[in-house]
Parts: sequence; C-alpha cells; structure tokens
Amino acid sequence: MGKTAAAKKLASAAMYGGGGLSALGAGLYGVLRAEAILARKAIGDADGDPPNATGWYGRGRPGPALKVALIGDSSAAGYGVARVVETPGANLASGLAERADRRVYLRSFAVVGAQSKDLAAQVEQALPIEPDVAVIFIGANDVTHTVRPSQSVALLSEAVRRLRNAGVAVVVGTCPDLGTIKPINPPLKQVARTWSRRLAAAQAIAVVEAGGRTVSLGSILGPEFAAAPALLFGPDQFHPSADGYSSLAAVVLPSVMAALDLVPEHEAGPEALRGEGILPIARAAVEAARTPGTELDGTEVAGSRRGVRGLWVELRHRRRHPSTTTEAPHEAEAAHSEK
Repeated sequence: MGKTAAAKKLASAAMYGGGGLSALGAGLYGVLRAEAILARKAIGDADGDPPNATGWYGRGRPGPALKVALIGDSSAAGYGVARVVETPGANLASGLAERADRRVYLRSFAVVGAQSKDLAAQVEQALPIEPDVAVIFIGANDVTHTVRPSQSVALLSEAVRRLRNAGVAVVVGTCPDLGTIKPINPPLKQVARTWSRRLAAAQAIAVVEAGGRTVSLGSILGPEFAAAPALLFGPDQFHPSADGYSSLAAVVLPSVMAALDLVPEHEAGPEALRGEGILPIARAAVEAARTPGTELDGTEVAGSRRGVRGLWVELRHRRRHPSTTTEAPHEAEAAHSEK
C-alpha cells in the first residue's frame, strides 16, 4: 500500500469507524508491542513534574490579551528541563507576545505521559478559559504504547472538533518521527519510523477535516535534531533538551500567528518558490510527514473546499522568526482578567 493510500485508510478508519488493526499489519504490530516494552524501560519513567509555564507574558504590552491553551503530552509540558523559561510553553508565549505586541495568557493543561485518550479531559479543562488558540502536541506515547492508529486519530479529531465548535483556533504538532530516538533499537526503530510517519499523516488529514491546522514535527521537531542530537535531546535521549524545546516553539510559532490572523499581508498566500501550494489533502499530509515544519490548513479552489481527491489543503513552509528572549510567566494580572 502506498503512503498516501495508507494515510487515507488510517484517517478514514478513524472518522468512519473502520476496524483495521493498523497500516503496518498485525505481524508488525506484535513486534512493535514487544519492542516497545524494552524501549520504555530504556527511556525510563517520568521523574517529577516539569516547570509549569502557565501565566502572563508580555509585561507592559497592550491588551486585550491573547489566550493560549497548551494541550498534550510531555513535549507540550516541557518534561526534562529545570527552569520554566526552558519549556516550550514559555518559549511560545514569549515569542507570540513579542511578534504580536500583545499581552499573552498561556495556560498549560499538558500531562507527562498523556496519550490521545487523555485529550478529552484536557479540552474539558481548557474550554472555560475561552482560549483564542489551542496548541496540541500528541502521538508519541500512542506509538510507544502501541495504541491502534485509527483510535489515536479518532480521539484527536474529536478533540479538535470540540475546540473548533467552541470557536477556538487549533494548531496541532503531529507525531514526531520516532525512528531517530536512540533508546529505540531495531527492529522497533524501523517500525516506529513507519508507524509514526503514517500516524502523523493520518493526524494531519483528520485535524484539517475537523477545521484545525497542523505543523509536522518530522524528525523530532525539526531537521536540527538529526544534526545535533547531543544538543537537542535531553539526558534520557527521548525528550528534547532546553534547546530542543526552543526549536519546537520556533517551528510552531509562525502557524500559531497564522491561526490568529497575525501574519503580515505579504505572507498571506502560498509562495511557489518556497515549495508552497495547494494540494489534495492525502498527498499534502504525506509530504508534510516527511518535511519538518510543514503547515497544512484547509482552503478553497474555485469556491469549493473539496475536489475529486478530497479536501483542498494549503501547504506552507512558513518563515521562522528570529529567536527572542524567553521570559518567565508572571501573575501580575488579577484573576478576573483571564477572561
């Protein structure tokens, strides 16, 4: 089965209740389950909670504040770093405050070890703060715990749909390529790479169908990880380091800006010279899964959201912003100001 067909099959199984075990087949599923147990032992259990990035950013900047809900697993929570300024939440909120020149209130609902099945509870907690945008990182734990891909995608799709129905913009960082992680050994490494890429493609299809946009995290949150694993992985060689989380925020920030309609007018449309354009959704999802930093968002062609090959998708490689000084969250705002 081709990559595009596999991604479509996974997404269709999730959205329409298909019962396929996985795009990889039952035999490899069994291998993955056995090897995943060994990989989790090598990675180790989470020890302690990461610093909480919840709070206000952009001190002295004008309002009204932009409200961000951070949802997902340890990559959203910032597991493995010691200081709050090293978390992805603080990096993202600080960058957003500076680029938008607005105050930002970020609240983290992410939980270390979370899987897609945990998204519903996090969304339930997030909705009362009426966020302008929800940023979700999920999928890696589903792979290492051998959760059926169709189940993972269905749960993510439902979370996105619920947020969009509440008027919340959604940006999802799709499942990273777990084939690059050192504690994961062959044959799991090859299986995990195929599994995670196909899951990422299926996630992209389901999220865009549900009204959100996606950013591919590819070879562990960006191409820099392959070149500098010692710098960008934390001590357990599974979770990112402080520099890794900074890279994660840099990849996602431009898409968060776009979701909030805060991009410059000259960057509004796709640029062919940058490899951007409009594609059928399944083809775009497979391309994004192998190209870190690729954003997908639904669009229209000749007034229609769908063509003969499904939903039309705008594929973007948005320009990353220069790094900014990350600030620690503060609690100077009154509690009632959160809304």
